[in-house]
Amino acid sequence: MKAIRYYRYGPPDVLQLADVERPGIGDDEVLVRVRAASVNPLDWHFMRGAPYLVRLLAGLSRPKASATRLGADMAGSVEAVGGNVTGFRPGDEVFGGLEDRGTLAEYVAIRHDGAVLAKPPGLTFEQAASVPVAAFTALQALRDHGKIRAGQKVLVNGASGGVGTFTVQIAKAFGAEVTGVCSTRNTDMVASIGADQVIDYTREDFTRAGRRYDLLLDIAGNRSLSQTRRVLVPKGVLVAVGGPDKGRWVGPLARTARMAVLSPVVSQRMAFFLARQNQQDLAVLRELLDAGKVTPVIDRVYPLSDVAEAMRYLETGHARGKIVITV
Repeated sequence: MKAIRYYRYGPPDVLQLADVERPGIGDDEVLVRVRAASVNPLDWHFMRGAPYLVRLLAGLSRPKASATRLGADMAGSVEAVGGNVTGFRPGDEVFGGLEDRGTLAEYVAIRHDGAVLAKPPGLTFEQAASVPVAAFTALQALRDHGKIRAGQKVLVNGASGGVGTFTVQIAKAFGAEVTGVCSTRNTDMVASIGADQVIDYTREDFTRAGRRYDLLLDIAGNRSLSQTRRVLVPKGVLVAVGGPDKGRWVGPLARTARMAVLSPVVSQRMAFFLARQNQQDLAVLRELLDAGKVTPVIDRVYPLSDVAEAMRYLETGHARGKIVITV
């Protein structure tokens, strides 16, 4: 089968469309013929081996054999099932994701009780493949770490990207009043997906506008902690989803360390996390998708042979919604 592999760290040019063996499946797994996948910042962190902390997981000087795969989102059709699998059968259309990556390929094996479910019938394969990582991040940031409640005022800094577009919609589904921060070219799009107010950061500094919010989802990570805390009510919550990629060693985790030091001595609560893929949360997302409360926003679609170009675009940081790969 064809699959994206990389055998050294570096820019998108290190990515190869390779011929590799099709994965076998165990008794508890399903084999999925991938029809679409998507790319996420996690992919380029592993591709570049940056920050260096990533290399503790993937290999110090070059990627370990088990770490040469990329892609964590997918949608496709079941090709075969293991002996213990009863919830899926060949031909079923599914979507979901892999914690250990590898969905940028023609086939992928995944546990039947992992983050995989029947694809919402109203979604294309491309739309479904754009959901898992970004929407898991948005859901868990709002519900688990932000403790969002109906009627709260929520600010989403970085509302036009992959995670941001899901965050705006899920926050609205929870009954919040949502303000999105984005650039001029994205204001209409962010308003169209449900934001009650949209701030164009090229024209207005949201940290100096004098408005206060119960919950701030900071995806862009382009403001200091003192600036972001300024927009929160005294008992407000800051959830950092991303952060500036400054520093070769720990990158955005440097901000996490500062949050950990500051959090115990201020009234506002601060949290940083990495999303986890699981079937229960995928079911929650599928309900929101089926109900029409969440609609994936897709910026560009590339074929599997052009993943390097997709990664170049992802690295610009200007994608509107998700970047999808057709397989």
